[in-house]
Amino acid sequence: MKTVKIVGDNFSGQVRKTRTACRVIVVKDGAMLLSYETKTGVWMIPGGGLEDGESDAECCVREVSEETGFLIRPSACFLTIEELYEDRKWVNRYFCGEIVGEGTKRLTEAEKAVGMEPRWLPIPEIKEIFGGYRSYADTDEMRRGMYLREYTALCEWETICKREC
Repeated sequence: MKTVKIVGDNFSGQVRKTRTACRVIVVKDGAMLLSYETKTGVWMIPGGGLEDGESDAECCVREVSEETGFLIRPSACFLTIEELYEDRKWVNRYFCGEIVGEGTKRLTEAEKAVGMEPRWLPIPEIKEIFGGYRSYADTDEMRRGMYLREYTALCEWETICKREC
């Protein structure tokens, strides 16, 4: 498994808090499942924070079900991206997932507030969206960093494990 480190210009050089998340790439019929915030226009690969006592696989299944309503079976982790901004470290572990059934969509209040919903997009369109991360450098550092992360994961998925997922 590969690890990639992304260091923001605003990283203080010291980590005071770390958050770990699991994210899952799900592809069906040439389209990829994404979480989309209808009120902000933000796209992301489904996933979220690892809870205490939870395995990576359990986190993958729970997060994808909560955000999209699909039950998945995750693969082994194919990539870890460590992001360093201010005094924080975000560890994002990426998996592939296969849909195996229907789950229970349970959005958090924050996800409801931004109108989060699942969307299927063709992979070239997703590469274009995430590949535009540089355009947010002066206006939206959070989106720039998130899209850089997701673009990095998508490129790694394409080069290493597309056939395995």
